[in-house]
Amino acid sequence: MPAGKIPFVHLHVHSPWSFMDGADRLEDLINAAARLDMGALALTDHDNVCAAVRFYQLATAAGIKPIQGCEITFAGFRARGPFHLTLLATGPEGYANLCRLLSLAHLENERGQPLLLPAHLAEHAAGLIVLSGCRRGEIPSLLLRGNSEDALQAARDYVQIFGRENFYLELQALRLPRTRQLNAALEDLAAQIGCRTVATNNVHYATPDRFALHDLLTCIRTQISLDDVHPDRPLNGQNWLKSAEEMAALFSEHSPACLAASAEIAARCRPVILPNRHLFPLFPTPPGTTAAALLKDKTYAGAARKYGVHTIPPHIESRLEHELNIIFRLEVEDLFLTVADVVEYARSRRIAYCGRGSSANSAVAYALGISEVDPIERDLLFERFLSPERADLPDIDIDFESSRRDEVIDYVFKRFGRERVAGVCTFSTYQARSAIRDFGKALGFPQEEIDTLAKTFPHMHADRIPLALQAFPELRHSRLPVERYERLFGFCAQAAGFPRHISTHLGGVVVCRHPIHLVSPQQMAAKGIPVIQFDKDDSEYLGLLKLDLLSLRTLSAVRDTLDSLNSPDSAVAKPATPKPAAPTEPADIPRNDPETLAMIDAADTVGIFQLESPAQRALQSMLNIDRMEDIVAGISLIRPGPIRGGMVAPYVRRRQGLEQASYPDPRLKPILDRTYGVVLYQEQVLQIAVAIGGFTPGEADKLRRAMSSARSEAEMQKVIDLFISKAVANGCHEDVARRIGASLAAYSGYGFCQGHAEAFAVTAYRTAYLLRHHPAHFLAALMNNYPLGYYPLHTLCLEARRRGIAVLPPDINLSSDRFVVQQEGRAIRTSLRQVRQVESLAAGIVEEREKNGPYTDLVDFCRRINPSIDALHQLILAGTFDGFDINRRRVFWQAAQALKMASCPVGWLVVYPDQSPGLEQGPGLVQEPGLVQGPDQEKSRPANRASVADFTPPEKIYYEIKALGFPISGHPLELVRRQLMQEGFSTTAELSRLLRADGRQVTVRVAGLVIRPHRPATRSGRTTVFFSLEDEYGLVDVTVFEDVYQRYGRTIFSSPALKVAGHLERRGKRATLTAHSIQPFRIAGLVE
Repeated sequence: MPAGKIPFVHLHVHSPWSFMDGADRLEDLINAAARLDMGALALTDHDNVCAAVRFYQLATAAGIKPIQGCEITFAGFRARGPFHLTLLATGPEGYANLCRLLSLAHLENERGQPLLLPAHLAEHAAGLIVLSGCRRGEIPSLLLRGNSEDALQAARDYVQIFGRENFYLELQALRLPRTRQLNAALEDLAAQIGCRTVATNNVHYATPDRFALHDLLTCIRTQISLDDVHPDRPLNGQNWLKSAEEMAALFSEHSPACLAASAEIAARCRPVILPNRHLFPLFPTPPGTTAAALLKDKTYAGAARKYGVHTIPPHIESRLEHELNIIFRLEVEDLFLTVADVVEYARSRRIAYCGRGSSANSAVAYALGISEVDPIERDLLFERFLSPERADLPDIDIDFESSRRDEVIDYVFKRFGRERVAGVCTFSTYQARSAIRDFGKALGFPQEEIDTLAKTFPHMHADRIPLALQAFPELRHSRLPVERYERLFGFCAQAAGFPRHISTHLGGVVVCRHPIHLVSPQQMAAKGIPVIQFDKDDSEYLGLLKLDLLSLRTLSAVRDTLDSLNSPDSAVAKPATPKPAAPTEPADIPRNDPETLAMIDAADTVGIFQLESPAQRALQSMLNIDRMEDIVAGISLIRPGPIRGGMVAPYVRRRQGLEQASYPDPRLKPILDRTYGVVLYQEQVLQIAVAIGGFTPGEADKLRRAMSSARSEAEMQKVIDLFISKAVANGCHEDVARRIGASLAAYSGYGFCQGHAEAFAVTAYRTAYLLRHHPAHFLAALMNNYPLGYYPLHTLCLEARRRGIAVLPPDINLSSDRFVVQQEGRAIRTSLRQVRQVESLAAGIVEEREKNGPYTDLVDFCRRINPSIDALHQLILAGTFDGFDINRRRVFWQAAQALKMASCPVGWLVVYPDQSPGLEQGPGLVQEPGLVQGPDQEKSRPANRASVADFTPPEKIYYEIKALGFPISGHPLELVRRQLMQEGFSTTAELSRLLRADGRQVTVRVAGLVIRPHRPATRSGRTTVFFSLEDEYGLVDVTVFEDVYQRYGRTIFSSPALKVAGHLERRGKRATLTAHSIQPFRIAGLVE
């Protein structure tokens, strides 16, 4: 240490990963330590090490030694906790024990209430240094209470477990009441037991100006406002990362040894994160067989099945050997065997799955059944997935049908052992809406005001709120009193990206060679499985095998469709001409079906996976789709990269034969020929780098990744200059090299992996086939698996009707607890589960009906099910009892009496008063009680009241929407169609007839419900809004350019229905509308 430098290191530091108790980013804390010339820094977040990997990476990069610790919640030795206790790991052994202690604290207590017991501390003390903690530590708490004897005994307990050399009494000088008295008592205690003291500052932020944010975060954590008093709120702003000189001044009355002790402890500690290890599980193999030999055997056996041959053709064998050699070289054969084992289990259980991502580029993955894409046939580059020149681990993503994905995860736990398997965590971070809600509540704004304000903002980063107020017209014209919220928005920006809480990754599971608790602490997730305290990126950095076992509702819909078609009582339409038997498995669906491809080409794709958005449908109608390649290209084109790179229009023109592809270098033709000279896939970037720049495949992938991660134009230019220099050296003219480099730069940051697109295209095609040939069964399956896809449920119902399939109301004697196909495929019956407040009753209603026969009337239903009055009302308003009485208002009126009658002995009669209660606009009044009288064996139902008028059509539709989420009796636009016709509005059904044969624009007016307004990336960078309008006949896609958006942005994003005037034109095979003026549209009583 340089002469004159005060020896001091901060050993008690909180980051935002203390969850609402750290007010500065990890980067800011480390940068502050670097500015203060501190050679080391500890991180001691509350009850977790979630930031350990980031801390290690950032600190190491800044030249600071990272010391990993934790402030754990401890039950105490001599007093009843909870108390705070600071633990520091001296190395990997201490870190493993720290992970074990945290796991015990979390897993052996209620979720969210970790508490470490003394016995656990004694069992896992090796490699740990213990500091007695802040004022909420056991020893300081006892001393502040005047209980010095118990404090002494507690100190001796710590010394007995850790030894005098590993236990320090923590001194803090935070200018709080009784600080001098407490520190003096701690020093006396240290002298009595022969241990040392150490100075800390309980750091919660880097600089003093962050105190206000720390205080407000504490209010959020404790669920109070700034006007409230709470013992957890900081009393002053002293918890910043002070310099050694500032700390020396604070501790001038104490021995300098307490400062020096911090540096001595830091010197004893070493980094605990060991990056880039292979902690993959060792896959069990037969005796005498290695994992490599087993993988090769399985690969060749699988390839023989896939290609239907006994002898593998030379070109396939060459590809397999190339991949296997790289796999063996990187020692990841256990990974492939593990994933193959998981998908084999799924196949054996008939669980639909689909491998996706870059693993589709692997012929080994195809042979093992992990992927359904043949990369040899599709000419996919393996190095996009796995390369010996890339340090990171291969990433294999697999989608499973959502309803059964948890079965697969449970299998992984059982197969590899619960002590070696855990879920991956993720962190919910502050975005604009969540920050406004949390900070607004803590600042004392009324809840209703805050909710309204939060909903005004689109989904965006919290620090972009001030920019959004100027950029988005819906905010600029919203009349928000910005001055009133200026302080709120400032706090939101300061906390942008801070983690709010730990949650569970949607499908990430890690499998470890060793017990998980040696690598990461575990805690229980809300879904009942243990999760590690690291997210997917950090778990990969640690060398854990991460399986992405994702949930895809579309696969559940495919499985449900196939099961419905093949069930014994399937309501399949009887075709005039016999058709082939329905497929039983997804892989049985015929490929390259002309009718399916024609439907996609016509952009008739609402409900089809990945192909149903307005942008996708507009593109499909221009691509002349007649093969799988076109579907893959369509999925890849509607992405930010091709759009911003200006590649969509050239591709379309060339696909239509209106323009010839050009290649600045003839070596590009075999690479770009299938995409008409357009760089469309990431794999093409790699192939261009290899062919033009002379890169190896691994170097080419590094180039692609460097392009993708470039954060500035200067960084990107360095990458392109490297490509240009190597291309020129490889025989390319410099001007040509620059042109190629520029096209790569425009594309690469937002490119799409072809293997991923190919995998998605398989599922897209299969859903299209089912929609084309079995529309009722497929649409019913979509409804059963809702929410999924792009469109709301009422649009799916409209699509069913457009295809000639009736959507029937729920019926108490005909409905299931799922949407079912009836009337030989001509109708879909609404599920009882769809009725609001009936979700938990639906299965029981069906089971009771199947066991004891149909329900005979309302009283019989109430007697057998005993529903709540609210559930009964919703069933009535949805039309569930129309089979008993078509007058829903009358049945609604009888509901309370039916429940009373159901509670009486069978045969008793309810007599109604003469005067009928009035129902104004609709239901909602308290029902008049009935008078229970003596038995009557002939009449058990409530008396019909002929004088009660039924609901009007608008009322029926209104209550159906409330009860079901969509209308059954009619579409809201039907109710105002006459008025709209008088005003000159066209229906969506009329638009195709209004198009001019010469292609010139036609001015039209259309009204409808707004579906999914959004602002995707554009080549120009200007804002363009896309949405659909839905009326009773179908959809029309609307485009709103920047100038119109600036005038009507608030209306577009705040009104449920719109009147749009604009130019109608043909784009491909579809009519689209470019808006010129937009008005909000109100349907009285329905759409406000």
